[in-house]
Amino acid sequence: MAKPKVGIFGLTGCAGDQLAILNCEDRLLDLFQWVDIKDFLTASSDNDPWGALDIAFVEGAVLSRRDEERLKAIRERARLLVALGTCASRPATASVMLDVERFPLLREIYGKTGDGYDSVAPRALAEVVRVDLAISGCPIEETQFLEAVSELLAGNLPVFQRYPVCSECRMRENNCLLLEKGELCWGPLTEAGCNARCPSLGVACIGCRGPADDANVDSARSMLLKQGFAARDVERKLKILTPDPVKVQVH
Repeated sequence: MAKPKVGIFGLTGCAGDQLAILNCEDRLLDLFQWVDIKDFLTASSDNDPWGALDIAFVEGAVLSRRDEERLKAIRERARLLVALGTCASRPATASVMLDVERFPLLREIYGKTGDGYDSVAPRALAEVVRVDLAISGCPIEETQFLEAVSELLAGNLPVFQRYPVCSECRMRENNCLLLEKGELCWGPLTEAGCNARCPSLGVACIGCRGPADDANVDSARSMLLKQGFAARDVERKLKILTPDPVKVQVH
C-alpha cells in the first residue's frame, strides 16, 4: 500500500513551525516510515513541487500576492490542508499593526523602494482557501503535530484542548503570576496546549497561541483595569489575541 504523500510549506513567517517538526528528531524516523515527504524545502533540496498530495502542512501568514498564489496552488494539490502555527490560523503577531496604513509604513522603513514591495495586509490561510485543520502554537508543540499526523493517517481529524492556559497552570500547581505577583499574564484568555511552559518558568503568558474558546476579552480587560494595569499596556498586549481566530472550514 502506497504511503500518504505529504508536503510541508512556509509562507511569510519565521519558519519556527518547520523547525519544530525537524526537532522531533528520532520520532521523525518513525514518521518517515508511514508517510512519503514529497515537498519540504526547509529539509530537502529533492522535492516534487507539482505532484498531488494527501496532506499539506502550511505555516506562516498570507502577507503578499505571491503568498496568496502559492497557497492556492498548494490547496489545489492537497486533499487535506493543515494551517500550521498561530500565524497561519490567526495572523496574530503579523496583525498587531493592522490599524496603521501599510504603504506609508513601508515607505518609512524602506524609503522609495518600499513602494514596489509585494505587501498586503496579513490574512490567515482560511481567509484565502479552505482549511481542514488548524494547529496553534508559536511555534507548534511537537506532540500536537505528531498527534495530528497520527489521527489524519487514521482518517480522523484530531481534537485539541481549547481551554485556557490557566487550567494547565493549575494542573502544574504553579503560583498565579497575575493574581499573586501582579504581572500582566494572558493565561486566562489563551488557548492551552503548551503545558503552561512560560508561566512554569516564571514568565507571563503573552497569548501567542491565540484565544481559547469562549475567551471573554471584555471581561478580562475590565478586570485588569480595575487591578490598576495601565490601559495602554493592556490594549497593546491584547493585540496579539486579536483579530478573532478565523473559523476553519472542516470538510
